[in-house]
Amino acid sequence: MIKFLLKGILNDKGRSLLPIIVVTLGSMLTIFLHSWLTGVMGESIELSSNYNTGDVRVMTRAYAADKEQFPNDLAILDSPLLVEELKKLEPSVEWAERIRFGALADFPDSLGETRGQGAVVGWAVDLLGEGSKEPQRFNLQESLERGRLPEKGGECLLSEDLAARYGVSPGEQFTLFGTTMEGGFSFTNFIVSGTIRFGSPALDRGAVIADIEDIRAAFDMEGASGEILGFLPYDYFNEEEAEAVKGRLNAEWASDEDEFAPVAQSLRDVPGMADFLAYSNYIGGLMIFLFVSAMAIVLWNAGLLGGLRRYTEFGVRIALGEDKGHIYRSLLWEALMTGVIGSVIGTALGVTVVYALNSHGIDISGMMKNATMLMPSVMRPAVTPVMWYIGFIPGVFSMLLGNALAGIGIYKRETARLFNELEV
Repeated sequence: MIKFLLKGILNDKGRSLLPIIVVTLGSMLTIFLHSWLTGVMGESIELSSNYNTGDVRVMTRAYAADKEQFPNDLAILDSPLLVEELKKLEPSVEWAERIRFGALADFPDSLGETRGQGAVVGWAVDLLGEGSKEPQRFNLQESLERGRLPEKGGECLLSEDLAARYGVSPGEQFTLFGTTMEGGFSFTNFIVSGTIRFGSPALDRGAVIADIEDIRAAFDMEGASGEILGFLPYDYFNEEEAEAVKGRLNAEWASDEDEFAPVAQSLRDVPGMADFLAYSNYIGGLMIFLFVSAMAIVLWNAGLLGGLRRYTEFGVRIALGEDKGHIYRSLLWEALMTGVIGSVIGTALGVTVVYALNSHGIDISGMMKNATMLMPSVMRPAVTPVMWYIGFIPGVFSMLLGNALAGIGIYKRETARLFNELEV
């Protein structure tokens, strides 16, 4: 019977073409919307994770109390030893030492006199270590505007906007003024190996990225790190797993009451991030639910109209002696096959669109010139396993529902009245 019904669907274009087209469009748009919301929200969160907090962040308790001020005098001592401990406690997490700092950059002219000075915010990360993934987390190679990445100690990167403001070119030298871990003044010369553009105005205004060993030497922080960031093995932030890792680590250190004992926090603990995560989950779920519901109604109506158009056909089949239950079941089988065909086509088109936009993205940098939030300037839909099946929800379910409701009319047909209808 299934083979017979499939031939009817493929041969009778007037009966099946419109429902298949509607199902295809509904499935495709559902996949695109889900992937777009997941990608935009997820990349914004992941950007904050890569640049600032990690999925999990380990600090001293004293540092955690004033972490927004980057109090490096309260940093973790002997941090490489703590990293080894963390690798044993949580081997699935990638751990990276970092130092965040604020400083003053002095740019000299050709005579060595001050050409200009500006406040900068810096990241000290492992740029030169073998196998380090920090350059990839900051997307440095793709973000490079001029020059090259640091290849030896004493070299650093400046944001392109900062370099352009003071007329700095790769190969030039500048002085970084800061404070040491003990509270003294620090004056260190760096060579600009290249300039980068993060794509986020909040970062591009005045950023410095240097190797962590150079900053340790500059600020008298040998063997110390302000923070140790942990990155989970997921494309997007996994809130449940991050909270679990945080809980296990804090339970491990709970007995140590020293103010310089380590403490773990997750990305959710960043001020305002818990609300943002809840908001993004709520909005994403609400938008997808509303869209899927809307498409289900549209497809339901298509199935309903298709069933009503065949009202006379069902009467003839009943008059010829076919069982009403058999007609109803055949109608549902047709709806199922139509929904599957349209959903398969829609899924193929939707996945193709998602992959294409994920590769190229949509540049919105022109809309973010004065933005203060940390957001990507190129929006991309997310490539997730969900997109391979979410389009079948409105496609198959709504077709079945519409035809099921339309088919109820089959049981209301009275055989005694059929001959009068057929004569007319």
